[in-house]
Amino acid sequence: MSTHSSTSAAGRRRAGPTAAQRRARERRRTMRRRRLIGVGAVLLLAVIAVAVVSGRADQAVRNITLPLEHQDIIRQQAAAKGLDPALVAAVIYRETHFRPRTSSAGAEGLMQITPDTAKFIANKSGGTAFTVADLATPKVNIAYGSWYLRYVMQRYDGNEVLALAAYNAGEGNVDKWVAAAGAAGHDFGLKDIPFPETRAYVENVLASRGEYRATYARELGLD
Repeated sequence: MSTHSSTSAAGRRRAGPTAAQRRARERRRTMRRRRLIGVGAVLLLAVIAVAVVSGRADQAVRNITLPLEHQDIIRQQAAAKGLDPALVAAVIYRETHFRPRTSSAGAEGLMQITPDTAKFIANKSGGTAFTVADLATPKVNIAYGSWYLRYVMQRYDGNEVLALAAYNAGEGNVDKWVAAAGAAGHDFGLKDIPFPETRAYVENVLASRGEYRATYARELGLD
């Protein structure tokens, strides 16, 4: 091979990158890495934000559709009286949706205790200092409502349908319905409640009890 052709071949070979070119290339790679890291950080923050907003939204919806307040009092009263705290919460929800009020019949507070029933409870439970105005206090109202719920549960041998029917419509009505079912030759059941409002009340409380157990197990001390 001649010297001339060797020199021409060498000239045709690409020269290696200069130091400046290598530095520029490295800077571009560094910028790409930083952009990728930045995009990843933005995506991560977006995911976190969505999770936080979604959690708050879920909580807000839950507070509207299935509210729960005074869970400490509910847990304490349920434990003291041997009741399912989810059942107490369900009764409160069906009575007032946790918004205490005075009904047209004069029932008061979260669990809708009438003055006559409250005086009966006070007499039976030793509440000598009780006044009807005390029913506006959540602690007193839940304590009295839980007491009466336990009372009707015991009166009807743990039959939740009878107890809830009595809570809504009164013991006298329930006693008549049970007697009528017995006279007809069958055990009392939901179908034997002649008041549509009371029948729906019992069904709704039992359904809500399940929802409270599933949704608020930790808050109600059930987990």
